[in-house]
Amino acid sequence: MMGFHIVDLEKEPRREQFAYFRTLANPYVGVTVDVDVTELLAWAKQTGSGFFLPVLYAAVRAANAVPELRRRIRGDAVVEYDSCPSSHTVALPDGAYCYCILRADRPLAAFLPYAAAEQARAKAAPSLKEGAEAESLLFVSCVPWFSYTALTQPTPVPADSNPRITWGRWFRREGRDWMPVTLLANHALVDGIHIARFYQALDRELREIAGTDL
Repeated sequence: MMGFHIVDLEKEPRREQFAYFRTLANPYVGVTVDVDVTELLAWAKQTGSGFFLPVLYAAVRAANAVPELRRRIRGDAVVEYDSCPSSHTVALPDGAYCYCILRADRPLAAFLPYAAAEQARAKAAPSLKEGAEAESLLFVSCVPWFSYTALTQPTPVPADSNPRITWGRWFRREGRDWMPVTLLANHALVDGIHIARFYQALDRELREIAGTDL
C-alpha cells in the first residue's frame, strides 16, 4: 500500500477553491500542450529503446514531482500520497485493451525491462481491475495513430480525483518534433499553476532521458 498523509485543510490556502469545485457536476480541468520530443525521438532511434515507455516514465515522474497531482479526495478529506504509480492501457491482439500498473521509482535502465515484463504479464492475464491501489493511480493512455489539438476524456459520476495523462502521435513542425500531451485533473485539487509545473517537469524529464546512456 502506498504511503500517504492527511492534508490539513484548515491550513490549506486553496480550501475555498476545494469547497467550491467539489460542488460542480464536472469539476475537471484539462489542457493539451504540444511538447517538444525532438531529442527524445533521436535518442530512442539511436538506442533502440522504443518511444512509449520512456515517455510514460517521464510523464509519471513529472506528475509525481507536483504534490497536488499526488492528492486525492477521500470523503471530506484530502490525502497526499508519497508517490503515485501509473495504470496505462495495453493493446491486446483482439483490438481490446487491458491495464498495466507500473512504478517509475527506479532508474530508467532498470525501469525499461521491468515495464516490458509487466506489460507481458498484463497481456497474459488481461484485466480492467485496478485493485486496492486504484485511488493512488495516475491514469495514462496513448493514441499513437493520430495527433490532436484537443481531447475529451470519459470521467465517472461521482467525480474521482485521479489525474489522467494522454498523448498522441508526434508530428513535425518547423524542423522540430512535437507531441500533444493532455493532462486532466480535478480542479478541487489542481489549478493552472500546478498544470504548468507538470509540463515544466515533463520537459525536464524528457531532456534528462535524451541525455541518458543505456
